[in-house]
Amino acid sequence: MENFDTVVIGAGVSGLTAARLLAQAGQRVVVLEARDRIGGRTWTERSDGLISDRGASWIHGIDGNPLADVVRDFGMRTVEFTVGSYQPDSRPIAYYGPSGERLSDAAVQAFVDDVREFDRHLAAAIAASALGSSYEDAIETTLTTLDWNPDRAERVREFVRHRSEEQYGVWAANLDAHGLDDDTVEGDEVVFPDGFDRLAAHLAEGLDVRLEHVVTRIEWSTGGVTVSSTAGEFAAARAVITVPIGILKSGELSFDPVLPDWLADTIAGFEMNNFEKVFLRFPIKFWDDDVYAVRQQGEGGTWWHSWYDLTDLHGVPTLLTFAAGPSAIATREWDDERIVESVLDALRKLYGARLERPNHALVTRWQDEPYSRGSYAYMTPGSTPDDHDRMATPINGVLHFAGEATWTDDPATVTAALRSGHRAAQNILGRELSYGGLSESL
Repeated sequence: MENFDTVVIGAGVSGLTAARLLAQAGQRVVVLEARDRIGGRTWTERSDGLISDRGASWIHGIDGNPLADVVRDFGMRTVEFTVGSYQPDSRPIAYYGPSGERLSDAAVQAFVDDVREFDRHLAAAIAASALGSSYEDAIETTLTTLDWNPDRAERVREFVRHRSEEQYGVWAANLDAHGLDDDTVEGDEVVFPDGFDRLAAHLAEGLDVRLEHVVTRIEWSTGGVTVSSTAGEFAAARAVITVPIGILKSGELSFDPVLPDWLADTIAGFEMNNFEKVFLRFPIKFWDDDVYAVRQQGEGGTWWHSWYDLTDLHGVPTLLTFAAGPSAIATREWDDERIVESVLDALRKLYGARLERPNHALVTRWQDEPYSRGSYAYMTPGSTPDDHDRMATPINGVLHFAGEATWTDDPATVTAALRSGHRAAQNILGRELSYGGLSESL
């Protein structure tokens, strides 16, 4: 059995951040990763000269964001793409009405104004909501306070339901009313033309990372931990556990003794979502020029309602859409070809004969990924925003939990993963640490 100061479980951004900071402080650290690659839910595919971020894509707001500083320190290229948080406008968006016609600028502005007004009332409804209320409850409560005709109300209702799906991959009735409290963007959003996985590669440089080590059991006491994996056992004074909620709830990772009731109950209040990406690359661009996104209103946009133009990233005509919430669940057993045809059917209603066949398609399968079981976590009704940080409360100074679900301000993001790993390292070392030190060599 090998001995270390700290065993870090998971080589995603949170785990690698914690490990790097601890190693820089002189600790003996090993990182155990179940997959055959690092990066966790940052995963970039490179094939036929094409780059696609299967997992995380965006930094959602770079102002005052330590992640933006870290990627800059590592020299990672970024491209502004401020439409990744399901804003109603922010950047140019081509809206199509329920009958398939493109809306005029005036009609779009009227709709956007309605969304803004709705959101002001929604914030009050959420603040007043009872414990256990859903986001759908808050939507309907808000609409009852607005004297709108049915069509006007329905356009906004479907928009905010889609917001729940695109932001958290969940139907609004299954998301706690406070589940989108963190839904703010400070500054521009950016994406990565060279792939987001470069971040994990930089963070891992010089670290002892053991791939294909599936951790199955953690024995812990005030004296330390013994971590059992499919490739051996490891002893340490402590462990940093960064596995996703889906793994914590699966039973495939056991704790001896079991986790305290307060922590088990907190974890139980979260679920992994249903959220997949569909990339379509075309021989020519047939959609609107000078827009960041295309959106379909009405029944035709029940599943496929938003397409994001990634053409400028690599100079290849590319649209990205999401199977999110109900659509991801319904299409989970479909093969890629059937999913692509369904997306094309929706686009055909907008573009008719102008529609081209894609010459390359990529569909993600995070719901079936064995080491995450979804893309990221969401709050079920009855949870509270503080539950995110509660999960990160150290247990006897021995067990430290980190990851996107353990950060309250902006969970479900790489920013949250980075910050949670940084916090875990600070808790272990008992002092403040600079994010700037992450770019320093080991």
